[in-house]
Amino acid sequence: MSRALTRALDDSDSDAPDVSIDRQALVDAEAKLVDAARRVTVARTQFAEYARARAEELRDIDSDALETAVRAAAEKFSAGDDMWTSFEDVREALRAAAEDAERAAAACEDELARDADATAATVSGTTKKRSADDADVRGAEPADDEMIDAEISIGLDDLDASDASSQGFVERAKYVPLRLTSDERKWLRLLEAALHVSEYTDKVDIVSYKSKTQRITKQLREICAILTGLVVATDYKTGQQLCVDRDFKDNEEFFQDVFEIGRRHKVMNPEKMRSEYGKMVYLLQDSQSPQVQELLEFRLVKPLKTVYSFLKARNGEGLLADANMELATGEIMHEGLPRHEVQRMIKKKERARDYIASKYQSATLSKEDILQCLYSIADNNAYLRFNRDPVDKMLGYLAQFFNPNAIEGGFSLAITMGLHGARLSHNHQKQYMYASQSMMLWREVSNDMFKLWYLAESDLLSETSRYDLTNTGQGLNRVQSAPRVGKAMHGILATCQRKLGHWVGSSVIHLGDHNVPNALMFIDKYTQVSRILNPVVLVIEQIPVLAKDPGLKAYIDAQFGGVENAQKTILKDFFSYAFDGSGAENFFDAGSCIDGRLTSAWNWCSKIEKKSYYPIFKLAGFSGFDGGDFRS
Repeated sequence: MSRALTRALDDSDSDAPDVSIDRQALVDAEAKLVDAARRVTVARTQFAEYARARAEELRDIDSDALETAVRAAAEKFSAGDDMWTSFEDVREALRAAAEDAERAAAACEDELARDADATAATVSGTTKKRSADDADVRGAEPADDEMIDAEISIGLDDLDASDASSQGFVERAKYVPLRLTSDERKWLRLLEAALHVSEYTDKVDIVSYKSKTQRITKQLREICAILTGLVVATDYKTGQQLCVDRDFKDNEEFFQDVFEIGRRHKVMNPEKMRSEYGKMVYLLQDSQSPQVQELLEFRLVKPLKTVYSFLKARNGEGLLADANMELATGEIMHEGLPRHEVQRMIKKKERARDYIASKYQSATLSKEDILQCLYSIADNNAYLRFNRDPVDKMLGYLAQFFNPNAIEGGFSLAITMGLHGARLSHNHQKQYMYASQSMMLWREVSNDMFKLWYLAESDLLSETSRYDLTNTGQGLNRVQSAPRVGKAMHGILATCQRKLGHWVGSSVIHLGDHNVPNALMFIDKYTQVSRILNPVVLVIEQIPVLAKDPGLKAYIDAQFGGVENAQKTILKDFFSYAFDGSGAENFFDAGSCIDGRLTSAWNWCSKIEKKSYYPIFKLAGFSGFDGGDFRS
């Protein structure tokens, strides 16, 4: 792959007279080659990690189960018996298999390291050569990695409960969308209505003999026409102004504002616009194509309006460093507090808001604008409470009810490949660490979701990174690389690994392949974490409440042996089989990779009706893993 890339770049030097014509083709070819090389590297990395996992499993079998079996056999058979000889043969065969697996894993890792060094050297040389050529043609430009480094500044060193604010409000505010105003909510309703009736992806993401560019342009104009018609129906005076020239190009700013409002609303409310958001992102993605822009004659994408950009445009970013920001935007945790104490905290928070608004208001920044920014940051805290706190609670339950160094009878977390659908083999201690590490990673992703979402839209709506419509095994999907999100995720993973010291399982991050085709799918997967964990947390919390009823307490005691045992039964099953590598047809698509951990959790959710404790879920008010508090 590297030699092919080198030949492609060397051949480009001989076409100097046609460089202006062939430059784009060369860029596209180079991008495809690099992407293919990356996919091969990911696959080989997975294979090496799979080989290492098999070696560890065989070693565990030899050290644990077989030793127990041999000791039991020694008590019944003498050294000369045939049965004893059979045990010895099996033991030696397993040890030989473990040694072979260890050698195979080491060979895979060595080969992978050599290939990585060779590829890095080749790509580095060709990149330098390419950069020199580009500088001669159109002046020096920053490399992609430099552009990404400049855009991404993610601080992930703090794993404390208050880490969202410890990074500094200035950094947070760069990725926190501004709360919608009442007028913007009116345009949001129009956008949702237009997207709801649109069949954009059904018309565009298909195999057809017609020109895709023309199909895209036609659909975009149709959506703009629907929006214009809805504006006329809602506000005739404003709609009349849009229809004066009957030219969409003259209304470019209006359409940009409307789509930006929809994007901003979705980031702050992941549970909203479930089908409409995908259509919107894909049509905006298509509108970024140079060919479509040439036919459309206007752009639909503008930068997302964040708290920081709003304040900076009005010279008010200084308020983000105010010492009262924590108090003015923090969540009030009322659980277990008397009413008068909650009221005191509310009044204290309101005074802090009024103080900041009065202190920093100016001719360009009104008091209402400042309050809107404070409410937006408070919305971010509310989001973290709903999406990050369930992960913290599950980590607390894991530490409270289970000990990694001691196994309580009937509550071992150990799993074995092939039993109950598991694709991994872990003893109790290893599974405890695997579940704990997976949830800690989810916690950090949830904590930085606004930032990751911002980067995901940057990748999706990039003018230089195009997608391929590919059958991924789940229908036609847009497969597109996501370098910004990938870099951020590797940063999160590296920080978690550094904090934890030892990492159990694979560290491969699927992004831009058939498992996670693009950044939109990545965001969609990780916004499901709270939908998986919230119902489990609520059921665990409700069990003691249910036990206050004498009849239900008798049922819980008879079926599970008490309230605590009922809680531990549910948690034991979750920590064992929601992290067992299941949920796909092969190891590479599920297993212990970063993406596969979520796949296993969703697979566990799909089987909840078959669990012995499912009646407890129903008694607690459970209705499904679809978000929200099912008790309301």
